[in-house]
Amino acid sequence: MKKYLLLALLVPFLGNAQLKKLVKKAKKTVATATTTSSSSATSSLDISAALKEALNNGITKEVSKLTATDGFYKNEAVKILMPEELQRVDKTLRAMGMSSLADEGVKSLNRAAESAVKEATPIFVASIKNMRITDAKNILMGSDNAATTYLQSSTSTALYAKFNPVVKESIGQVGADQIWTTIITKYNALPLVSKVNPDIVDYVTNKALDGVFKMIAVEEKDIRGNLSARTSNLLKSVFALQDKK
Repeated sequence: MKKYLLLALLVPFLGNAQLKKLVKKAKKTVATATTTSSSSATSSLDISAALKEALNNGITKEVSKLTATDGFYKNEAVKILMPEELQRVDKTLRAMGMSSLADEGVKSLNRAAESAVKEATPIFVASIKNMRITDAKNILMGSDNAATTYLQSSTSTALYAKFNPVVKESIGQVGADQIWTTIITKYNALPLVSKVNPDIVDYVTNKALDGVFKMIAVEEKDIRGNLSARTSNLLKSVFALQDKK
């Protein structure tokens, strides 16, 4: 406002071109101040709240899908296959007419992961609740998977500790331990093969973690790049700041 008052006083002494130039500069100054003020008003608690909402959306919408029957098994993005060192086991069993046994082995791994992921939500909620405002700002202006990376770094250790015993128990409940004992026994009994004895529990635990973060990343990317995925006014206003970076 002071800029415009000053201009009014100077009008009698300025040429038309000079006046237009000063008016344009004054408007730009006011617009910048307004934008800065608006951004500042959105930059602290709102950003933190929006990021927490986005992460909760990812957990509710995507991670919960993994806990359903076939949540892993019929999702090609996260389906757990035999460990790399057992790919030859899979091929050999199928070549020997034991495809159904190989299929059951893969399905049992995915069932164990589906059970384990049910334990994830409380750990995610605690991590999101403890997110600092500085973390939120960095995440907002970061890469397309910055929020997922934050969760990964803040929850992986706790998730592994929670998943591992559940996977071990689940492998027993779904009969995967017996299936895998049969698979390994039959394979190791074949002539001219190198004996194998993989740690299936550790393998499934890590693959379950990979699947969880992959699905959260899907939702994060959607919210960042798809305006219709921003389902609240808070998400729309905060992620609009990211669009301008």
